[in-house]
Amino acid sequence: MLTKVHRIVMLFALALCQAPAWAAIDAYPFPDDEMRQQYNSLIAELRCPQCLNTNIAGSDAMIAKDLRREVHRMVLEGQSDDDIRAFMLARYGDFILYKPQLRAGTLVLWFGPGILFIIALVVIFGMLRRRNSNVTALSDQDQERLKQLLSK
Repeated sequence: MLTKVHRIVMLFALALCQAPAWAAIDAYPFPDDEMRQQYNSLIAELRCPQCLNTNIAGSDAMIAKDLRREVHRMVLEGQSDDDIRAFMLARYGDFILYKPQLRAGTLVLWFGPGILFIIALVVIFGMLRRRNSNVTALSDQDQERLKQLLSK
């Protein structure tokens, strides 16, 4: 027989297991599947401004919910993907896009890692060459002394 305390503990544990189901799920209606696909692709590629590396589709932050609602409104108005991206870019900056646009302000984002990698390779090869060039050949006298030491 389960005691009253055991029953309360079990009910509490079951309630905690249901916690993920309590999260609100956005259910936006669309007149056709094309708009639904446009919406889903956009929310998957836009980054949540509050979360560091989560798209707005997978974020539970309030700002992400507002952005999903805004994208839904813009999709229903018939705006193109580029128009919606431009609006989000103007409002939230380059951070909102996982792939920022290629322009003067974002050249460092696009080419910085490659340039740093090339610089690191040049430095490493330079250090190896310098290290190998510092090795000098032993004189005949030193070689004889080395042979004597090794033969002992």
